[in-house]
Amino acid sequence: MPLYEHVFIARQDLSNAQAESLVEHFSTVLADNGGKVVDSEYWGVKTMAYKINKNRKGHYAFLRSDAPAPAVQEMERLMRLHDDVMRVLTIKVDTHEEGPSVQMQKRDERENRRR
Repeated sequence: MPLYEHVFIARQDLSNAQAESLVEHFSTVLADNGGKVVDSEYWGVKTMAYKINKNRKGHYAFLRSDAPAPAVQEMERLMRLHDDVMRVLTIKVDTHEEGPSVQMQKRDERENRRR
C-alpha cells in the first residue's frame, strides 16, 4: 500500500485532550477503510504565520499512514468537513523516516541547549 504523511491544524480553543482525540478519530477512519496509522505525533499549540478563520494559533498533529488511496480520500473529506480542523496537508512518500519528525527533534535539541 502507498505511504502517506498527514499534518492538520485544529482550532486553538480546543483542549490538548480534544486535539489528541481528533488524531485517534481520524486514525480509526483510516483503519475502518483498510489502512493503518504507523506513527502519530501531537506537536502542540503553535503560532501560525497568518490568521486562519480569525485564529492566530492552532493545535498541530502529524500522522504517518500506510493506507490505500480511497481510505486517505475519505479521511481528508471528513477532516475538511470537521468544524475543529482548519487546514489539512497530505503528502505521498516513498518511505517513512525512522524516529521522531523534524518538529520533535527541534524540541529535543532546544532542551539540551538549556542545560
